[in-house]
Amino acid sequence: MALVYASVAQAAAPAAPPKADLERGKQIATTVCAACHGAEGASVASANPNLAGQNAEYIAAQLAAYKSGARPNPIMQGMAAGLSPEDMFNVGSYFERQKPVSGMAKDKALALRGQQVWRGGVKSTGVPACAGCHGAAGRGMPVLNPALAGQHFELTYGWLKAYASGGRTHPVMNAVAAKMTDAEMKAVAEYVSGLR
Repeated sequence: MALVYASVAQAAAPAAPPKADLERGKQIATTVCAACHGAEGASVASANPNLAGQNAEYIAAQLAAYKSGARPNPIMQGMAAGLSPEDMFNVGSYFERQKPVSGMAKDKALALRGQQVWRGGVKSTGVPACAGCHGAAGRGMPVLNPALAGQHFELTYGWLKAYASGGRTHPVMNAVAAKMTDAEMKAVAEYVSGLR
């Protein structure tokens, strides 16, 4: 009986993540991704996310969603089309190991309001604390929730607006963003831009 329980427990254990080929990841990052996201994942264009320090599993999952069309984006679908699951994990692992972007909030008062929403939510309207899913320091939680620290203000604000309008779908973020005011979205985006 002990052997049966031991085999069941072993079967239920999660599989170890594959070992990343960082050289292959770097080669893809510097030839395919660099034009929009920077060779080391620091995007200079506010329309493109910073990938440096992002969770490898999250990047791989998003690339798979682009490739399948589950996350529609004509540019990213084209970029992901030729990538294997191993390539996606390799490029994600390469970017995860890069130094995260250190941003700087430009409006101190707005960032302080954003910090309040980030840490404590908005009780009167039922907006939960952003830190509950994205971490106190904005480093995210692998696979499910991305790191947001240091992202461009315009990008984070745009994502929140898209979630609120239904232009971008996520089982949690649509409901959260729909409860936020425009001022709260701007405040959170400003705070995120300065997180390190």
